[in-house]
Amino acid sequence: MASPILIFIDADACPVKEETYRVAERYGLKVFVVANSFINTPRTPMIERVIVPAGPDIADDWIAERAAPGAIVITADIPLAARCVKAGAEVLGPTGRAFNEASIGMALATRNLMDDLRSAGETTRGPKPFAPRDRSNFLSALDTAVQRLKRAGHPAS
Repeated sequence: MASPILIFIDADACPVKEETYRVAERYGLKVFVVANSFINTPRTPMIERVIVPAGPDIADDWIAERAAPGAIVITADIPLAARCVKAGAEVLGPTGRAFNEASIGMALATRNLMDDLRSAGETTRGPKPFAPRDRSNFLSALDTAVQRLKRAGHPAS
């Protein structure tokens, strides 16, 4: 039998936690909210708050170690997304952008280029402000990911 569907949220700056909780509740899915500081979460056994020690990439490492087929990872962190895609997880950005084998290489290359430009003193624009349409796109992408995993035989948590 396939592993149950689990959702992991890279939570420190995630703008779609509440939306994720609603979708997870509808499908009966377990959610892990991972951060290096306290984050308020609903009091339900299906949502587990995971507080990791402060430090670079510790939350990312915790998530990446558990990413596997049947997992959905929600993150805006491109290197974390790449690690999770490689592990076979479904990976979504908060805007609903799906990261997969076909798209993660370009996303990493773009991120690295922008990082190099900033390191060289170039002024770059940050991400666009989060918009209502992003929230809607995320909800649609999360629902699609859950449906795809259910069709593939992954049960609810």
